[in-house]
Amino acid sequence: MKVLVACEFSGAVRDAFRAKGHDAWSCDLLPSENPTYHIQGDVLALLLDGWDMILAFPPCTHLAVSGAAWFEQKRKDGRQKEGIDFFMLFANAPIPKIAIENPVGIMSSIWRKPDQIIQPYQFGQPFSKKTCLWLKDLPLLKPTNIVERGEQITFASGKSMPKWYSDAFRLPPAERAKVRSKTFQGIANAMAEQWG
Repeated sequence: MKVLVACEFSGAVRDAFRAKGHDAWSCDLLPSENPTYHIQGDVLALLLDGWDMILAFPPCTHLAVSGAAWFEQKRKDGRQKEGIDFFMLFANAPIPKIAIENPVGIMSSIWRKPDQIIQPYQFGQPFSKKTCLWLKDLPLLKPTNIVERGEQITFASGKSMPKWYSDAFRLPPAERAKVRSKTFQGIANAMAEQWG
């Protein structure tokens, strides 16, 4: 199967599909941590290249509820509309099988609710990261190995978050974004095993 993994610099999903024998390629504006089978550039130029499946991980910066405090400004200056339009290019792509991944955000009300919400701890990794999946002609992912959800940090305000996510705030913004956007390997493996 010819598989495009859009907006992925880590290569985790691409490599999981390649390990199963698929012709999988990643594409991102960023260089890949593993540049083999990676196209650095604009993914929109590739959408009509005869893919059997696309797994898209569009940027969530202007869509995720974690940034709701900045939504008003992002609406005014057009950044949120750009994020929505980019997301919808994948949703409407002429590709038989589509999976779009994003955190909990406005796409649930702008477009439609996700088909599924998953967590890394359902796939063998002790971390929490609520992840939405919008699917076209693909089954729901079945958990492969449910483990503990990982350490949480609780702040004086009463708000809590996963420790790994909190630790990322110590990094420079560009590195922080990379750490927080990576797909956990257990999820990548499940995608390749169950959708490949």
